[in-house]
Amino acid sequence: MSQMILCFLALCGAIGFCKMKHPASTGIVLMIQTVLISLITNNFSQNAWFSYMLFLVFLGGMLVLFIYLTSVASNELFTSSYKWMSTMITLTVMMPALLMMEPLMLSNNTPDNEEMMIDKEMMSSLFNYPYSLMTMAVILYLLLTLVVVVKITESHSGPLRSNS
Repeated sequence: MSQMILCFLALCGAIGFCKMKHPASTGIVLMIQTVLISLITNNFSQNAWFSYMLFLVFLGGMLVLFIYLTSVASNELFTSSYKWMSTMITLTVMMPALLMMEPLMLSNNTPDNEEMMIDKEMMSSLFNYPYSLMTMAVILYLLLTLVVVVKITESHSGPLRSNS
């Protein structure tokens, strides 16, 4: 049942994204979509790491877009549409009716002990000998990338410089 609700909310968000005109509202809808897609992915997979990493990557991208849009469109007015709000309210009211039509969709999504043990074994194999070298290489690469990005943005001639 929770999967049906999440899919319905993701569909409403996708429809809503097409109707947005202001950069801040599109960013908010995109952030909500990211959370919903991460939750849907978490429900369908045995391991939560993929959905967690998906959320973190999208969050980082949204922060960069937010900085860019606040510097470009800082004085643009934010207006709301009553037609759009009435459509969303109607869809929200219709959701319980949709869920009542399918009473067999109530399922128990609690993980079994065997599934939890599989996740624990998968995590321990990630940090054991053959894969630990790859994990350390990724950590060092990300640290080096962080230092390079900080050094690039530290100079005042980069694209993040304000024109004031």
